[in-house]
Amino acid sequence: MVKSRKDRIKKQLGLMFSAFISTICNLSLIYICFFICRIVFLLVNLSYYPDLNASHLFEMFNGGVMFDTSAILYTNALYILLMLFPLHYKEQSTYQKVMKGLFIATNTVAIAMNLMDTVYFQYTNRRTTASVFSQFKHEDNLENIIGIELLHNWYLVLLAVLLIFCLYKLYRKPISSSSENLWIYYFSRTAVLAAVVPFCIFGMRGGIGYAVRPITVSNANQYVNRPIETAIVLNTPFSIFRTIGKKPFTNPHYFADAVELEHIYTPVHQPADNAKLRKMNVVVLIMESFGKEYIGELNKELENGQYKGYTPFLDSLIHQSLTFEYSFSNGRSSIDGMPSILSGIPKFLESFFLTPASLNNLSSIGSELKKEGYYTAFFHGAQNGSMGFEAYARTVGYTDYFGRTEYNNDADFDGRWSIWDEEFFQFMADKLSTFPQPFSVGLFSASSHHPYVIPERYKGVFADGPLAIHKCVRYTDNALRLFFEKVSKEPWFNNTLFVITADHTNQTDHPEYQTELGVYSVPIIFYTPNGDLVGHVNSIAQQTDIMPTVLGYLGYEKPYVAFGNDLVHSPVDKRYAVSYTNGVYQFVKGNYFMQFDGSKTIAIYDFVNDKFLKTNLKDSVPEQVAMELELKALIQQYMQRMEENRLVVN
Repeated sequence: MVKSRKDRIKKQLGLMFSAFISTICNLSLIYICFFICRIVFLLVNLSYYPDLNASHLFEMFNGGVMFDTSAILYTNALYILLMLFPLHYKEQSTYQKVMKGLFIATNTVAIAMNLMDTVYFQYTNRRTTASVFSQFKHEDNLENIIGIELLHNWYLVLLAVLLIFCLYKLYRKPISSSSENLWIYYFSRTAVLAAVVPFCIFGMRGGIGYAVRPITVSNANQYVNRPIETAIVLNTPFSIFRTIGKKPFTNPHYFADAVELEHIYTPVHQPADNAKLRKMNVVVLIMESFGKEYIGELNKELENGQYKGYTPFLDSLIHQSLTFEYSFSNGRSSIDGMPSILSGIPKFLESFFLTPASLNNLSSIGSELKKEGYYTAFFHGAQNGSMGFEAYARTVGYTDYFGRTEYNNDADFDGRWSIWDEEFFQFMADKLSTFPQPFSVGLFSASSHHPYVIPERYKGVFADGPLAIHKCVRYTDNALRLFFEKVSKEPWFNNTLFVITADHTNQTDHPEYQTELGVYSVPIIFYTPNGDLVGHVNSIAQQTDIMPTVLGYLGYEKPYVAFGNDLVHSPVDKRYAVSYTNGVYQFVKGNYFMQFDGSKTIAIYDFVNDKFLKTNLKDSVPEQVAMELELKALIQQYMQRMEENRLVVN
């Protein structure tokens, strides 16, 4: 009889906690899936992490549990509530089938996010955030691109199918409690739910107590040695959940005294006392994914001096141009390139395009020269509206926009992104010769974009390289050659300043270009047919220097705002480069590369003599204090001006 009572009590407890135990077991399956996704992410992207060791990996994986917990609870919040809600019908077959379907569906999305970022990380070097939805919302060919990616990365697709199948097969249903007393049922289930809810909230927040602020993506930095390692600690669902609706720009208030702030750093450029505008034409060529690594003439020491690169035309043009030893982008995606290059606005926190500040009053090379009677236009061979380029170009003063619609011949469409570069460059060359002078024109190329294809007629002509992008770089370099060959015969050519740069870097096969600094290395080339700008300068340059350099070289007579330097007239020791990645500001000046988390320096390297960034010199470099001060002033100027709509000079 005693045994019978114990059995009844045991059965009663089993019924009371059956839904809770089933929920815990099912969520444990998701933890395992997230762990597998993290391992796969690391294996696929191992070349970005050459210095890992077992103890540090354990530290990062241990930290990752907190972010996984938050993401899993966010993803499964509705499932947990419906599984534990005191409703005596919920153990019935139909209800549980719906629960299983909800569990599989929501976690399939989470798994897919993690595995997709395994590939996308190679282009951004960070986990994807909520801004991705704004970034690609106007694209009409994503299905095509995603389909190609699924084929190329079939092993990830296979893994996703296997993980989802395991969730389906191993899913645990609660035991039916139809014979249980309803009073006991509702009391016990309400108690279980009341006990579980606080722990779910603590898990989502990343800790217990009033002193614990909800964790964000920046909290991952406490587990890493380098900002790029945060991608190992984080997971993609968490990064997206925690960045939805976040205000990107807040004033850090490093300096209370406005005069002191202006004295340390100001982005306002005043004209030189003897400034007198010479009305040269300006053509800015933004080359998709043209990392500095691909250009042989800018890598003479690479591979023991044997490296040839993939750009014979640019190599020849560089001999007649002004270039820089250390030249960097200010962002890692295409939508970061245009504001940096044309408007002198670097990417901080989130891409400028995707923030409310993009509605501010803005200037650019085009808008400033438009005040002086210049005709302005922008060219991009993709679908009009793609990536928000057309909207931005018009916002910053480019009167006309020429895209796939204006080209009006889809026989030259590559089937994925845009009109082939060769044909579109020729189209632009023809248009330039019809424009009133002086003109200021921008172009954004496209053919050196993933999925890295070239026209059929050139297959076998432009050889493959170690990386898929190399044949595309060869093709677009040749398209540039044909463009310059054509426009060099035009009467306006000799009175034109050409600027050639890249929006960002892409695939790399040399470790020098895989460091936190190397992944920002792009060419910055100024070319004038009259030979006025020539030489290779041993200094730092960045994309945001392009606007001040163009306007300074032309002798522009009005003040304007740009977060950069005039590379023709500014002292070499005043030049710097800035970027932002994974919650960390990066600042390059002199021989040093500093990483700053918003409150303190976490690393500083002598990047000139330590190109692989092996030795952290934090707190042992005299220049650190001055660099921190200048970077803080730059950040505060940026944030204040974004908040207060002061990106132009009234």
